[in-house]
Amino acid sequence: MSEADDWARAEATPSDAEITRIRRLIQRVTNDVDTLTEAERTEIPKAAQIVRQMRQNFLGMPRIRQPLPDLQPERPA
Repeated sequence: MSEADDWARAEATPSDAEITRIRRLIQRVTNDVDTLTEAERTEIPKAAQIVRQMRQNFLGMPRIRQPLPDLQPERPA
């Protein structure tokens, strides 16, 4: 990143406000997880695995459509 232009470095670096928001979100999630029952906690990895599988299926390799056939053959001269 040392070779990047100043504007690119500034755009790629999160602001202090963004960092603060993420830290608050992490703290809130951590506090919420602490209030879960053991049964609810065991469901978290299962749910995460389902989300990963669905994301992989939907966001996998892009598909390329076959070109449409030419329905109007060239006319003779």
